Parts: sequence; structure tokens; C-alpha cells
Amino acid sequence: MPSQQEVKWSQLKVGLIVLASIALLSTLLFLMTGSSGLSVFSHKIYVTAYFANSNGLKVGAAVGLEGVTIGEVKSVTVCTDPDRRLTPVKVELKLDPRFRSSLHTDSKASLSTVGVLGDTIVDINSRTAVGPLLQTGDELQTQQTPNLDDVVKASEGTIESLNIILTKIDSITTSIDNGSGTVGRFIKDPRLYQQAQATVAQLQTLTRNLNNGKGSMGKLLHDDELYDRLNDTASKLDAITTALDDGKGTAGKLLKDDSLYNNLNSTVKHADSLLAEADAGKGAVGLMAKDPEFARKLDNTVTQLNELLSNVNAGKGTFGKLATDETAYTNLNTLLASSNGLVGDIRKNPKKYLVIRLKIF
Repeated sequence: MPSQQEVKWSQLKVGLIVLASIALLSTLLFLMTGSSGLSVFSHKIYVTAYFANSNGLKVGAAVGLEGVTIGEVKSVTVCTDPDRRLTPVKVELKLDPRFRSSLHTDSKASLSTVGVLGDTIVDINSRTAVGPLLQTGDELQTQQTPNLDDVVKASEGTIESLNIILTKIDSITTSIDNGSGTVGRFIKDPRLYQQAQATVAQLQTLTRNLNNGKGSMGKLLHDDELYDRLNDTASKLDAITTALDDGKGTAGKLLKDDSLYNNLNSTVKHADSLLAEADAGKGAVGLMAKDPEFARKLDNTVTQLNELLSNVNAGKGTFGKLATDETAYTNLNTLLASSNGLVGDIRKNPKKYLVIRLKIF
């Protein structure tokens, strides 16, 4: 049976081992919480933030401020409050109070990922925050940022349009390679090359003729006499323009004479007055345009004239027979011929027809 001293020594060893274990456990807890920016013995700051989507955010995820971890996510739940329909994800944050001076009520929280495919964390931005310091129970404002899924969805339409464009470009390239279309023929058809070569040769010939002074354009470029004529014409045109600007001549007076403008303006006013009277049914023109009795008489006159012309064309009446009867025309022509013969005979032998008899009673 162990002695009392041995029992005390065993109890002392157990007590020392327990104290060492507690110290080691405290050290480990301190080291573990210190790596996340939280202290075991400090009073934490508990705040809430609401997001439209959690984007894979998990409990225990880090909360960062300008890249420095200052806390962790305590819980991620879905809020059933009707006022939170647009931001139903409720996230509770546990923050280290040592960074309180950099946390304000108008600081913005957003969700981001570590790298491209890393874990989702909460990032707090206080660069433009000037509000009161953040306290436990406050709601942290949030800022929605597009995640990778949003970027992929937004780029789907662009990728689809790009695929359509690439398909069209491939079709165009195939058509060109097959010699189809204008561009394809331009590249593949040798006749087009020959025609282009012939056109270039003609352009060279034309340029050579111009340089040699041949043709109208060549003379225009090299003939000094033609240049002098053009220069003289330009001088005359300049003189005419100067005369017009000085109010000389008919055209100059038309441009510069105020009395001509006044007369023209007065004429326009008179014409406007006449048109107004005609529109009101006044005067001969107005009666002609507005009087229904005059219109009826004019219609009757036109109708009668039409009937008269129809009768003439049908050979009725004197004018009709004269216009259509060949016998009347022949007789009249014979009469005129006989009359001409009689007049000619009288001129040749007037004594035959003009006999003067003198009787004395």
C-alpha cells in the first residue's frame, strides 16, 4: 500500500499535468483565434448584413478589411421578412473590436472570392465611410458585386453572337475560296485580272496623251492659248460680278435697286388682292370661278359648240357640207378657177368687156 507521501506526490503530478494541459490548450486557442484576427479575451462586435445571394458563403468564412482578416461569419440564413425580398440572405458577422476605428455605419460589405475559384468571403470597404463607428447590433450596408456565374451568364449572349459572326465569316471565306461572289471572282477569275490589266494600260495611255497635250484635257493642261482664253473669260466673269455687285445693268438693278423690289412687292400685293377677290367671287374672274350660273352657261356653250362641231364632222348644214362634201369643194374650186381666168382675160383685153357708149340726146 502506497504511503501518504507517495499519494500526495501523485496528486501533485496530476495537478501539474492538468495545469500544463490547460495552459497548452489556452495557448492553442489563442494561436487559433489570433490567426483569424479575433482575440479570445476581447469583446466582439456582432453586426448583420443582407445580401441578394450567398454565392456559396459558409459559416466560419473570413471577413476582410482591405485584405486584412478582421472577423468571421457567424451564421448564414434566409430571412422571411417581406421587406427583405430583394436581399433575403441574412449574414451575421463577428468582428474584432481592435479595428473599430475603421468600421463605420456607412461602410459597404460585399461578397468576393479568394482568387478565381477560391472560397467566398465578406469584404468590407471603408475608404469613403464617414459615419459613426460601428456598434454591436448595427446593420452593415451591402454592395452587390457580380460573381463568376453572373459574368458567365452575361457573356453567353456575346459568345453566341460571336459564334454567329464566326460562322458567317467562315461561310464568306468558303465562298471566296470557291470563287463565288464579287470578291471571289476578283481573286479567282483570271479574266478580271486581264480586264484590270487592260484598264491600267488604258489609264497609262490616257496619262501619256495628257502629258503630250493630246485631246481636250491634254490641251487644257498644255495649251497656253486655251489658258489665256479661260483667264480672259474668268476676268470677264469677274467684271460682270463686279457690275452686278455695283448695281449696274439690268441684272445689277434687279439685285440692288430698291424701287424694283418695291414695285415687285406691290405687284405681288395686287396679285394677292386679285386672288382674294376671285376667291370671294368678286369681279369677272371671281364670277367665273364662283358663280354657278356662269358655270352652267359656260357648260351649255361648250355643249352647243360640241354639237356644232359634231354636225360639221357629220356633214350637216352649210358648214358641214362645205367641210365634208367633195362636190361643193370641186364646184368652189372650179368657180375660183373660172374667176381667175376671167380676171386674167379682162386684164389682157379690157376693151372686150369694157365698152363705153356715149349717147347724146
